[in-house]
Amino acid sequence: MLLSVNNLRVSYGNIKALHGINFHIDEGEIVCIIGANGAGKSTTLRAISRLIPVEKETAITYMGKDLLDYSADKVVSELGISHVPEGRRLFGNLTVMENLKLATFSRKDKQKISQDVDRVFAIFPRLKERMSQKAGTLSGGEQQMLAVGRAFMSGREVMLLDEPSMGLAPLLMRDVFIALKEINQEGTTILLVEQNARMALQFAQRGYVLETGSIVLEGVSKDLLEDPKVKRAYLGA
Repeated sequence: MLLSVNNLRVSYGNIKALHGINFHIDEGEIVCIIGANGAGKSTTLRAISRLIPVEKETAITYMGKDLLDYSADKVVSELGISHVPEGRRLFGNLTVMENLKLATFSRKDKQKISQDVDRVFAIFPRLKERMSQKAGTLSGGEQQMLAVGRAFMSGREVMLLDEPSMGLAPLLMRDVFIALKEINQEGTTILLVEQNARMALQFAQRGYVLETGSIVLEGVSKDLLEDPKVKRAYLGA
């Protein structure tokens, strides 16, 4: 087991966002968490990235290490867990290349950086065409590609993806997910949260259904796609 999340509890003041959820990810897997807006999906990723505090009952282990002992920057630099946030949050006034290079500031293997830049451009040829263009002038799909590429450059043992399909046209969405599959096949474990349940379950091997801060269903993706409750609530059936 690569990542184990047990009794994850998060509150925003008096509002309970996560009510003690449990899930795990094995090395090399693609796992998705689906649910409606406000279910707690983004909060889950932000808790793993150590961007928000968790309650004392929470236990998160990564490769046998207590992840809660690590600060947000060390989660990236020492554990290799990168986070592609909702809304991408690129540096819009910097170029594509500058955004990629900025993601490597804490890397110790400096000699591999140019090799990894070449790999990002091989996965996303459109970014190579726009390497000198400012990120803020890219299309939504191109910005999502850059956000994934930036995560690839910073740490790629595990990639956490928050709503990668949001705002993308179907063809661009497909291109992004094809690229993510390729990154996974090269050894990166992926945890994805999505409102687009059908896309997420077709992409991932396993899934969890999150409703108002609690996991209500889990299983192999093909089984969840056929589950009557999932069909009714998330697939428009």
